[in-house]
Amino acid sequence: MKRDSRLSMVLHALLHMAEHEGPVSSEVLAKCMSTNPVVVRRTMGLLREAGLVRATRGAAGGWEMAVPLGSVTLRALHEALGEPTVFAIGNKSEAPGCLVEQSVNAVMDEAFAAAEALLMERFAAVTLADLAAEFGARFAAHRAGGTAGISRG
Repeated sequence: MKRDSRLSMVLHALLHMAEHEGPVSSEVLAKCMSTNPVVVRRTMGLLREAGLVRATRGAAGGWEMAVPLGSVTLRALHEALGEPTVFAIGNKSEAPGCLVEQSVNAVMDEAFAAAEALLMERFAAVTLADLAAEFGARFAAHRAGGTAGISRG
């Protein structure tokens, strides 16, 4: 099953935007994330609908944050992306006739719900400002020669 990497992609894009003065074009963001500008526009459009980013047109246009980084949580981004399925595992059948499979589904559904609730609670506690600070610390350590393999891309 293919993973939904949109949240990771959006976080990457938004942190690049936070480091940049003024709007950032879909083409520039696409290069940063090794994807197509159409994918960037489609994904950023979801964030615009949620009021998190805004787009400006024209030669100097592009995407920029519409709200402060500290007010945007990972949960808000997850929700703006349509709340993609968190787990790639699931029940064999959603409406089984077999009592054994019904029992398995009930236990699995309860475990999935508990795990997802815990993840959403954590997502609600982490903001883009937290991620920007994490990046800043890693970049500073890298520049000081303390960490290998970190890039700004």
